Amino acid sequence: MKIETKCLHAGYTPKNTEPRVVPIVQSTTYVYDSTDDVAAVFDDPTKSLIYSRFENPTVMAVEDKIAALEGGIGAMCTSSGQAASLLSLLNILKAGDSFISAATIYGGTVNLFAYTLKKLGIECIFVNADASEDEIRAAFKPNTKAVFGETLANPALAVFDIEKFAKIAHENGVPLIIDNTFPTPILCRPFEYGADIVIHSTTKYMDGHAVQGGGVIVDSGNFDWTNGKFPEFTEPDESYHGTIYTKTYGKAAYIIKARMQLMRDFGCYPSAQSAFYLNLGLETLHIRMKQYCENALTVAKFLEANEHVESVNYPALEGNKYHELAKKYLPDGTSGVISFVIKGGRNTAVKFMDSLKLASNEVHVADIRTCVLHPASATHRQLTDEQLVACGINGGLIRLSVGLENVEDILDDLKGAFAAID
Repeated sequence: MKIETKCLHAGYTPKNTEPRVVPIVQSTTYVYDSTDDVAAVFDDPTKSLIYSRFENPTVMAVEDKIAALEGGIGAMCTSSGQAASLLSLLNILKAGDSFISAATIYGGTVNLFAYTLKKLGIECIFVNADASEDEIRAAFKPNTKAVFGETLANPALAVFDIEKFAKIAHENGVPLIIDNTFPTPILCRPFEYGADIVIHSTTKYMDGHAVQGGGVIVDSGNFDWTNGKFPEFTEPDESYHGTIYTKTYGKAAYIIKARMQLMRDFGCYPSAQSAFYLNLGLETLHIRMKQYCENALTVAKFLEANEHVESVNYPALEGNKYHELAKKYLPDGTSGVISFVIKGGRNTAVKFMDSLKLASNEVHVADIRTCVLHPASATHRQLTDEQLVACGINGGLIRLSVGLENVEDILDDLKGAFAAID
């Protein structure tokens, strides 16, 4: 199936007389014929369902669909994008380990990596995503176990050179984890460029309608966990009756371990109802992403020509710093998100945003409706001035998430807000 068809049909195929639409299995528990049947599932969790703290038929149908869209061997949904980021790393790292991350990532992820994981004894080494290969190589330590980046950074909109980082990560025997939230697999499939693990905040474009919070981890099945750096995959798991994940589950070792160790213990699994809503969003993802990109490019060109605007950051624009990388990794568009700096700094930016009528001022992005956010006052409020600069943010920066309204109405709203700051 082509990817447009997968959006509709992957993950769930009804049998004779079964529901056409993915059913909501609103149950926490599953019944077995005997005690031996229960025991068999705990010996091999792939045989059947155990408990809805870490698996549910509705959610699993969505997991299979997302894995198919990304071209992965398996997926595991989580209760948020942050949970996906956290578990994707905790599945590999332990106290005393380090990992490398691009500095231009979502502010909430910076907090998670720089502060919370530090408390757990895990070091994040931030690097400039535009650094040379030698500079990136120099950041590795003997205890470095992973590399992390965002395909399209939120809100800096820096395009991540996936192939460059995949090459360096693999030279050092570690996997590359990519946050692919903004492009979605419709615009970019990082596994095709060497990434090993992909995560998403499904709260964003995959949902598209701002009705559910969620995340997902997708395993390519391509990384060799038996290279000697990851004994937790190749030695018996004492917490799971001695299972050796690479031996028992082969290419699916990573995603099975994440579910049977981490989801079992943390329980940050989405509800069946949330997965049902997410699936509805996925069914139209291919149509929506095309229109988001079309509307956003029109708006970006309008902003670029506006006298009130100091700069516009949208990789699809010719002349943008990341335009060439965008043509390589995102040839069909660079999402509906635009970052632009308004002249006059923080106070002018706030006045402009408060003058908008159609666009919502909200802590969200990638909605079906146009919305705006002032990152320095909201998502990145906890960052120091130095960290804000590293993320490509200043006081006049506005993140504009272009929705699916008629683009002329969006432009009229922006014109009205610009008139209010004259």
